Amino acid sequence: MNFQNTAYIIMGGTGGMGLSSALALKAQGAKVLVVGRTEQSCQEALQSLGSDALALAGDASEPETIQKAIAMAHSSFGTITGLFHVAGGSGRKFGDGPLHELTLEGWNKTLDLNLTSLMLSNKAMIEYFLSHKKEGVILNMGSVLGYSPSPKYFVTHAYAAAKSAAIGFTKSIAAYYASYNICVNLIAPSLFETPMAQRAMEDDKIQHFLKSKQPLDGGRPGKPEDITNAVLMFLAPDSNFITGQVLAVDGGWAISEGQYE
Repeated sequence: MNFQNTAYIIMGGTGGMGLSSALALKAQGAKVLVVGRTEQSCQEALQSLGSDALALAGDASEPETIQKAIAMAHSSFGTITGLFHVAGGSGRKFGDGPLHELTLEGWNKTLDLNLTSLMLSNKAMIEYFLSHKKEGVILNMGSVLGYSPSPKYFVTHAYAAAKSAAIGFTKSIAAYYASYNICVNLIAPSLFETPMAQRAMEDDKIQHFLKSKQPLDGGRPGKPEDITNAVLMFLAPDSNFITGQVLAVDGGWAISEGQYE
């Protein structure tokens, strides 16, 4: 894979899977701009990425954030090859959960975090590719919970709805913009070691459950670096014959029942 003379924006790129992907892209010779929620997260990311990377603090669910990121990347890099949208998060603290307990605030906040933000970044990136009459690639972050529920330990129905909708959205725009040579795909991870998964990481019952639910490599949570090969494959300029695809990076989650005691 040749990443020379390429440049990418990573929404949610200052930590976890976003940052590990940014580091992998840089190691392959790509230029990167990462977007995070706070100035502190941006500064910490730049310490890992180096001075030739860019970082922008902003809320991914606000339309001006991606617009600023595109303007900044184009001005500094001269072009933008693609977008990786990782930004999202749990809505539990706002009231997401099982449907009979789900609050309207939980629903709205969870969809803003995980679906509205994705729509905004994808829309702005498509507009950029069209206005510059160039090919490009968009990779979205989904979740196995969008199509493979696990009701005992992972019951956030607004989050599942948002991630399921992200699949339909990705496939729909991939179909429409294929004739423009714009590729749009989605990665669906299972439980990974990320800040959002802290609750599960600290729960011994969930960790035991993972032994049979995502049984690869001893039945462990995914690590951010586990996803980078798939990210590189989708974002590589020579992967320009792949679009509208959903790839699970899940340690076997979607094909395993999992056992309860």
